[in-house]
Formats: sequence, C-alpha cells, structure tokens
Amino acid sequence: MPQAAVRYADSIETIDSAEGDTHRELNETFDTILERTAEDYGHAVRSVHAKSHGILEGEMTIDDHLPPELAQGLFATPGTHKVLIRMSTNAGDILPDAISLPRGLAMKVLDVDGERLAGAEGRTQDFVMVNGAVFQAKTADKFLGNLKLLAKTTDRMEGGKKVISAVLRGVHTMLDAVGTQIPAVDSLGGAPNVEPLGETYYSATAFRYGDHIAKFSLVPVAPAQVALTGKTIAVDGREDAIREEVRGEMLGMAAEWEFRVQLCRDLERQPVEDPTIEWDEKEAPFIRVATVRAQAQDSWDPALVESVNERMRFSVWTGLAAHRPLGNINRARRDTYRHSADFRARFNGCPYHEPAGD
Repeated sequence: MPQAAVRYADSIETIDSAEGDTHRELNETFDTILERTAEDYGHAVRSVHAKSHGILEGEMTIDDHLPPELAQGLFATPGTHKVLIRMSTNAGDILPDAISLPRGLAMKVLDVDGERLAGAEGRTQDFVMVNGAVFQAKTADKFLGNLKLLAKTTDRMEGGKKVISAVLRGVHTMLDAVGTQIPAVDSLGGAPNVEPLGETYYSATAFRYGDHIAKFSLVPVAPAQVALTGKTIAVDGREDAIREEVRGEMLGMAAEWEFRVQLCRDLERQPVEDPTIEWDEKEAPFIRVATVRAQAQDSWDPALVESVNERMRFSVWTGLAAHRPLGNINRARRDTYRHSADFRARFNGCPYHEPAGD
C-alpha cells in the first residue's frame, strides 16, 4: 500500500539566485526563434509547439466521492467543465511531418473558481503535457543550452532535418530495443511518428495539488483510441499528414481520456526540482480524478482553429493557486511563456484572451 502523500510547503522548492539571469537568456533565445519565424511566415507563431495537429472541444467530468487527498483544488468539487484541447509537436517552427518530434497536448478547463495564481487572467485552468513522463533537461540552464541549439536551426535546412530525423528515429528504435530512452534524441527529431490520439500525455513536472504535490497524466481509454496507441503515421510526402489523420479519426470517433494524478509520497525518490527523474508508479501510482470526453467533430474547424490556435495562449501559470507549478523548470516557464505570447500578440495585432464559459 502506498505511503501517505507528502504535504505541500513552500520550503520544498530550492531557488537558485542565478535563475533570473537564466530566464533573461531564455527570453532572448526565444526572441531569436520568434523573430526568425515571424519574418519567414509574415505571421508570429508560438516559440515552442508552433505546429498544431488538431483543436477539440470537450468536457471534463470530475469524479464524485474522491478521497480527501485527491479532492483538492479544481478536483475538490464534482461537476462538469467545458474544455478546449490543442494537440501539437514541440518545435518552434512549422515543419513537415516527416521531421518527427514529441507530441504535446494543452488543455484549457473553463469556469474554474478559486484563488488564482498571480497574473492568471480569467477563470480557466491550463494543463500543458507531452507524451513522455520526464522532461528533457534537469534544470532551466540545461534547457537553455538545448534551446540555443534549436534556435540555430530554426526554419533552416529543412531537407537536412528530414535526414537527421530519419537517423534519430533509428537511434530511438535501437535504444528502445534495449529498454533505454534518451529524451534529447526524441526532442531533436528521433521521436516515433505516432498518432496523437492514442498517446498518453504527462505534465512531466510537478505541481502543487492543494495540500499535496503531484504530477498529472491524460490517458486514452476509448477503445478506438487505444487501438491507435503506438500506431505510426505514414507521412508519404504529406506535410500535414498528422493533422489529416487526426481529422479523419475524430470525424468518426468519440474520444475519451482519464485525467490521473500521481501524488508525491517521498521527496527524495520523487523530487520536485529534477524533472528528469521519473516517479515510479509502483511507489506513487497514477489515480483517476476526472474523465475528459470529446464527441466526434471536425478537429480542424476553421472558426475553432482561429479562436484557439491564434487568439489563445496556454500556460502552466494560468490557473489556481492550488495548482501552483513547482520546480526550476516551471519557474522558468512563468515569464518565458508570457514573453512569447506577448510577442505573438504584438506582431499579429491580436491580443490573446481567456475564454468565457457558456
């Protein structure tokens, strides 16, 4: 039986005095990506996860009768909330799908009441996830080094990127055969070109969970989705093959995921400041607290794409104080996410906004 969940306290975070300098350098590096892509496209896109593969409307239903340690924050009150979901890949430039990268899923939960994080507009709670249980860098300064490398190649040598991606996919396959994974291999183009609807998504970093500390996951459970898990998309020269596949699937399928919470039960074995360490599910199991459903729909509806893809931003710092992002990677996300979104809003002449509920 799992041991008791660790109680949240401000002291669990260890803040380095040099973090402010790292955050400034991150913004400068993001500017390199943002300015280059905006110049090339004549339109500003996100500095990470620029390419979207599908936008969905759905609902999150919070489970009844959750035990006290799980009935926290957003999940303290049973009920149903409208959600908006954006599926993407992680590059800051819009690349052909032959260059295969990790999948991302961002979800905005509407009509959320409670004390909000400083600067969090509206009444929404954002969750930003990837299809990997760990983050690619231990600290923000290590991530900065990776980002500088990506900034040098943003929107350049597209043909070369396709060749490198094919090589790195082979490296991924060999590592997988011996039970090893290197997140950097996937982030540079070695990720399998999998169907997004079949993937399990993770927060990778830790968050406050009311009185406790947690990571999150979103797990597909609809049979039609489970059948897609691990399925590789044949790109066949189609630049937007993933978007086309998702659109075709969602026109005839109702999607359903379980939203699960992994409570921290040992700060040494499940650290907050090192997101490269996977929390062992045998020691800290993921437990369902809600279900997310999206009925069959057009996942590339022009009006919804315009509303969500162009006029909204997703940030782990948009939400409740009860779900405060924790750890140095999340602290770095606070100003850099807003910095990126502000650039996009200025360049495109389109302020972002938080949606109102029904």
